[in-house]
Amino acid sequence: MPTTTTTDRHPADLHDVIRVQGARENNLRDIDVEIPKRRLTVFTGVSGSGKSSLVFGTIAAESQRMINETYSAFVQGFMPSLGRPDVDVLEGLTTAIIVDQERMGANVRSTVGTATDANAMLRILFSRLGEPSLGSPQAYSFNVASAHGAGAVTVERGGESKAVRASFRVLGGMCPRCEGMGHVTDIDLAQIFDESKSLVEGAITVPGYTADGWMVRIFSESGFLPPEKPIRDFTAAERKDFLYKEPTKVKLAGVNMTYEGLVPKVQKSFLSKDREAMQPHIRAFVDRAVAFAVCPDCAGTRLNEGARSSKIGGVSIADACAMQISDLAVWVRGLDAPSAGPLLEKLSQTLDSFVQIGLGYLSLDRPAGTLSGGEAQRTKMIRHLGSSLTDVTYVFDEPTVGLHPHDIERMNALLLQLRDKGNTVLVVEHKPETIAIADRVVDIGPGAGTAGGTICFEGTVDELRGSGTLTGRHLEDRTALKERAREPRGVLEIRGATANNLRNVDVDVPLGVLAVITGVAGSGKSSLIHGSVPASADVVSIDQGAIKGSRRSNPATYTGLLEPIRKAFAKVNGVKPALFSANSEGACPACNGAGVIYSDLGIMAGVATVCDVCEGRRFDASVLEYRLDGRDISEVLAMPVSEAVEFFAEGESHIPAAHAILTRLDDVGLGYLTIGQPLTTLSGGERQRLKLATRMGDAGGIYVLDEPTTGLHLADVEQLLRLLDRLVDSGKSVIVIEHHQAVMAHADWIIDVGPGAGHDGGRIVFEGTPAQLVADATTLTGQHLAAYVGR
Repeated sequence: MPTTTTTDRHPADLHDVIRVQGARENNLRDIDVEIPKRRLTVFTGVSGSGKSSLVFGTIAAESQRMINETYSAFVQGFMPSLGRPDVDVLEGLTTAIIVDQERMGANVRSTVGTATDANAMLRILFSRLGEPSLGSPQAYSFNVASAHGAGAVTVERGGESKAVRASFRVLGGMCPRCEGMGHVTDIDLAQIFDESKSLVEGAITVPGYTADGWMVRIFSESGFLPPEKPIRDFTAAERKDFLYKEPTKVKLAGVNMTYEGLVPKVQKSFLSKDREAMQPHIRAFVDRAVAFAVCPDCAGTRLNEGARSSKIGGVSIADACAMQISDLAVWVRGLDAPSAGPLLEKLSQTLDSFVQIGLGYLSLDRPAGTLSGGEAQRTKMIRHLGSSLTDVTYVFDEPTVGLHPHDIERMNALLLQLRDKGNTVLVVEHKPETIAIADRVVDIGPGAGTAGGTICFEGTVDELRGSGTLTGRHLEDRTALKERAREPRGVLEIRGATANNLRNVDVDVPLGVLAVITGVAGSGKSSLIHGSVPASADVVSIDQGAIKGSRRSNPATYTGLLEPIRKAFAKVNGVKPALFSANSEGACPACNGAGVIYSDLGIMAGVATVCDVCEGRRFDASVLEYRLDGRDISEVLAMPVSEAVEFFAEGESHIPAAHAILTRLDDVGLGYLTIGQPLTTLSGGERQRLKLATRMGDAGGIYVLDEPTTGLHLADVEQLLRLLDRLVDSGKSVIVIEHHQAVMAHADWIIDVGPGAGHDGGRIVFEGTPAQLVADATTLTGQHLAAYVGR
């Protein structure tokens, strides 16, 4: 009998790596890499180096595309069509589960409970055990309205038609007053129309309702309203039709349209969306025109009286959803109901996963749109923690975002738990605590944008430390405690703060210094600053909200930089500024200013080809003949920020407004970005810094920054600290909500909120200098900061 050696492996066991060859997505430079399966691999590098392009844009995207292709063509027609990444070879892929930082739920009906199926299990539980019993689970759902009706239906049987009386009844849990929203709205009519004007004069002041647009033409040409008469002169019937008429079919220019009163139209268009997901100008309109109040009938629970009256041991489903999840988990474990045993076990597992992942301070009725990027990412993880699936590739985008060093330890344990079940775990990360647990590190760089896109290092964490790469050199960086703190020039008084979990907090935030607000996730930091700072304070707030923009948006349009550039081109050449916009008169007629032409191939991924008329420059050829200091508009938009700073500093192209904006972009470390690069291609860290640069130009004495280190490489944190110092030295007061120990150590004053999360937090547990916090060492923050600085 022949002997076997360790090299005689079964062919199926040879596929133990994910092999990537010739990856060129975005800024990747034809890179090759082999990633071990069933191991934890961390991808590092400066923001914009190409980490996400490799992990998300290449590996995860191709895995999802190939899974979609296993469905029939009919099913694929209902799915998003995904293009094949720009790569030569991808081998060894497994099913990819992406856990990213995209915010959850733009729908106001989406809550933490509905997003994780915990609500569905609670509804079944109450339908089985609730007293008095209401019947089916939908009787406990705030998304199902009660309805009933009766009438004749025609039944065809045996070749004959027969009228049969029928009735139906649906018992739902929706509060009829607020329609399951939890709040009622009162629209200020003076903010949605100007009654001194007629429809054709632009009486409707709602965003998007221009006097010559289709939205207004439906009103003016419907036949219900006199278009030339001022609104104040409408008869009672005309006013009712204008504001409240039910949906009615009308014919407009030979096209069938639906006419509806302005108030219900505004409610459907604007109030059905989550406020946080709205564009800034839409949000400003809603804040101005709509007053929100807690529904008086359901007290904000969204449920009707019947659903609230059915209880288990004195607890209604509304009470259960309002509990802190850690408390709800204890209540569920205390239920003794053998008939619902499997359901209780599954619900307990889900709730325990919330606690395990550090989200036990949330409640199931928390609107999903109010979760931060980090909270949303961890909420998406819930459904995977108890999964029995193995040999799956989990892809994480900075899972430590928004986490205190104490919480990072728990997150690391969860990542290792997923790996140890036999899964491949790919993590894009900057925090050294998570890099330290990697089985393998892939460092991409050496720089960002066009200076990145290559593999600088592959190996273990110990090998990374001695590699000499930018990440390796900064991995052991430790910011020293500030020896001498600045003296405050005054204080920002916060008195009796009770927002969310705050417990009647009084605190003085020093002004004229760098003040850091810290504490574990969910302790009440954001509630203290964003929810409690007096409205009269001179505050510029820079939060973690996502940048809105299409592929036509770029740093020049987002920051307002393009406007002075267009005017300068127009003035020098004696033409209209609109010619120098790719979204207006100057657009290439072949591609409409997109630079590429998209071909829709139905169920197959669409194809984008560079426009052969403008060669991707987006402008009409005649526009490119106009020049400013020897450059046409496409050449200016192709400049990196660092080059554009010099270009607009002097000579014919000296534009002070443009130079000021470009200097701020350079200050936040975005000197390598081209000013015409589409926003859709920017990384999370780049978008955060772009927002910071834009808001730095706002007038205000107090800057509030919410976790500005998000998406920043270890080397970039040093530049951020220098920028914060410059802001303070220029006379500004800077308040930073942050977990990064380097920022804490560099602060002049620290306010620690805690000691725990949810109802275990909401108090000030420390106020003082970083050195005093380290010496105190009684709080979690103090202990971790002491370990960081080596005390």
